[in-house]
Amino acid sequence: MAKKEKTIELKQRVEKISDEHLKELQNLVNGINGTQFNIGKIEAQKHELLHNLSVLQNRVQLMQDTLQKEYGSYDVSLEDGKINWSNNSASKKPIKNEK
Repeated sequence: MAKKEKTIELKQRVEKISDEHLKELQNLVNGINGTQFNIGKIEAQKHELLHNLSVLQNRVQLMQDTLQKEYGSYDVSLEDGKINWSNNSASKKPIKNEK
């Protein structure tokens, strides 16, 4: 059997893409760049918020220490300020240091 030769037609080599394709590609790349920029801004905001959260948590810890020293408990109702004494508390009245 004789082999058939395949003929492949090559397109003429072009130097640049069409203006329509160029605009579409530019819009896609600009969309990616804008999205990455926005992600970066959000990550920076997230970092700042996490820092603020840590600061607030430290302040709560300091407040709890103050309440523990002043009142003998830091378990307090945020609604009315009432101390939530546990059932096994030895004394429901704390001893205050007098100056």
